[in-house]
This record gives sequence, C-alpha cells and structure tokens, in this order.
Amino acid sequence: MSLKENESYFSQARVLPVLTPESVAGAVAVSRVLFEAGLRMQEITLRTEWAIETITALARELPELIVGAGSVVRPELGEAAIQAGARFLVSPGLNETLLQYASDCRVPFLPGVSTVSESMRVMALGCTAAKLFPADALGGVAFLRCVAAPLPAMKFCPSGGIDATTAPDYLRLANVLGVGGSWMAPADLVRQSRFAEIRKLAEQAASL
Repeated sequence: MSLKENESYFSQARVLPVLTPESVAGAVAVSRVLFEAGLRMQEITLRTEWAIETITALARELPELIVGAGSVVRPELGEAAIQAGARFLVSPGLNETLLQYASDCRVPFLPGVSTVSESMRVMALGCTAAKLFPADALGGVAFLRCVAAPLPAMKFCPSGGIDATTAPDYLRLANVLGVGGSWMAPADLVRQSRFAEIRKLAEQAASL
C-alpha cells in the first residue's frame, strides 16, 4: 500500500490507542480490554523489549484487532514488526531512508511530521495523511488551524500530549483524521491491573 492511499486507511480510527508494553501478558490484557470497549485499531510502540513479542501475541490471540507498530525510526524495525504481525506502521519523524522505506512499504505507513516543510515533503510523494508529533508541544489545535489554509489537502493524526479533555477539540478540526494517545490506559492503572477503570476510560474514548 503506497503513501498515496494512507489517508483512507488511517481515517478508520478516530481514536488510536498508543500502548508501550511493560510486559507481554500485561499489554495483551490491556489491549483486549480496549478492543472490547470499541477501540479496534491500536498502536504498539517499539520502545521496549516486549513490543515485538506483544505484536506477535496480539496477532495470534486477537486476530480481529488491527494492530500496528509505532516509534518506527529505522526500516529494520518496521520489517521486524511486519514479520511479527503488524498491519500498519507509524513513525515519529522522518529522514530520507525512512521516507523511501515508507514509500515502498507493503503495509500502510503513517509518517511523522512536525513542520510545514516536512508536511510538504511527504505531500510531494503523494501522501495526504501524516502523524503530527509531538502535537501538544507544537501548538496543538492552534498549529493545525494555522496550517489548514496553506495545506488544504493535508490531513493529520496528531499525537503527543493529547488527553480526554483535549481530544474532542482536535477531532472537531476538518484536517484531523483521528488522534493518538495513551490516556485511556494510564501506566499506573495498567501496572495495577485495574481493568474496570481502564475499560471505562476506553469506552469514553471510543465514544468520541
């Protein structure tokens, strides 16, 4: 799937949970709670030693889940994630090597951008959807409103610093496909296996 088609693919998730595993069993349990609450597309970040194994486990145990890999900063990480069962990839930023990989990637790839210039760089390749990261630090909703006029064809999936309070403001913007975040599965609740509370937060997120 080329970068030219990723807008339609990533528009299917208005809220994309971003999970960083601290254990395989714990991550799978949380992912299942989020899935059952209605969050059917989830991103597993490749930031810990358990990430690839978590993707493998989810692909096996929860096949209806659309599981992807985030924090893809090198092509070999993306390849390892795809081999594990990732159905899409997300990067926090881009360089020429990663952008070439994204262009040739056999699964949907959402490249990360943080400037107008970077957005124009991916648009030159026919890409009309990108991750805006770190969204809150870059100006959040105000930034997205500013770039809407000069980049009318570009759509964003902002992530970074977004929570239940600010997510609705982002989702009201015409140039936002969906938002990513981890507020529906806070680390402290995950570590304590407080799944009932996580489910409630996930159901609220899914309702957005």
